[in-house]
Amino acid sequence: MKHFRYYNKEDVLSQTRIRRFETKLGERIQVVANAEDLEQSLKQSNAGFVLIGVPEDIGVKANLGIGGADSAWVPFLQSFLNIQSNDFLEGGEILLLGHFDFSDMEHLIEQNALSLDERSEAFRHAVNTVDAEVEQMIHIITQNKKIPIIIGGGHNNSYPCLKGAAKGFYKAGIIPLAQLNAINLDAHADLRPIEGRHSGNGFTYAEEDGYLEKYCVIGIHENYIPQNVWMDIVNNPFFDCITFEDIFLHEKRTFLQAVGHAASFTDDTRCGIELDLDIVENVLSSATSPVGISANQARQYVQFATAQSKVAYLHICEGATHLSDGRTNMSTGKLISFLVSDFVKAVLMD
Repeated sequence: MKHFRYYNKEDVLSQTRIRRFETKLGERIQVVANAEDLEQSLKQSNAGFVLIGVPEDIGVKANLGIGGADSAWVPFLQSFLNIQSNDFLEGGEILLLGHFDFSDMEHLIEQNALSLDERSEAFRHAVNTVDAEVEQMIHIITQNKKIPIIIGGGHNNSYPCLKGAAKGFYKAGIIPLAQLNAINLDAHADLRPIEGRHSGNGFTYAEEDGYLEKYCVIGIHENYIPQNVWMDIVNNPFFDCITFEDIFLHEKRTFLQAVGHAASFTDDTRCGIELDLDIVENVLSSATSPVGISANQARQYVQFATAQSKVAYLHICEGATHLSDGRTNMSTGKLISFLVSDFVKAVLMD
């Protein structure tokens, strides 16, 4: 994993604002003891969660989207490490491993690929490298019986998250088959055709390769479901979805009933909890929308889906603080920090 950068305690404390009479999460959170022997370090750590960043927008650009998904990791970290360590969340339960840096590949493509088609093809080829390294890391984490928390990055990383966790939990003897289920709160299904890897087809590849068994999307926008994807969902008994319109316009289910349905649909094995921030109203992302769920509903989703599932991992993606078209919103990192703390608390309460 030549693109991974491990953190030490000095890295963490440099982002932590120490204050007298207070203890911040950054003062309690664990780091890897020996990056040269990751397996042994994970075995020795009593942390149940391993936090990693995948701040890249290669998959988004491969899907012809607006760059910027690589910008949320550092603002998230600056917010998360400065949460108060207290009886609600102490911090020692989490090991902050580090982040991937694929900027060298992105810069090479930007400098050498001339036409839009050439750029798209080059980015799709580069996603394969991202897949391989992220999968390997998730595999190592899960085979050592830790729960990964992955902060993206594009939704292309759903594929290596599912593949790596399925292999790792299978090797650890936690699941009988190298297959996982997934719940996804998302405005899009990310079930686009197999046409080269990008942020819109991670679940297609995971299902095609046999690592994804059941999949349920909550909040998908009817205006953004390609007809071929809709037919794939309708005709596959292992896929299900509840549209945004069915929840909020037609009121066939409440939001929490929809989350409960998804949790029930996927409750037969370990389940990945996926959250694409483009579903949250006005949150900065490649597909920012004025129509969506609230930040509080996103928090409810994480808490409720986690509490009702046999959790494999948490993956939060597509959020940005800076987009390549010039738009900015620095609150995205703080929202992600709330979501991650909600997830850890929900698992620990189970």
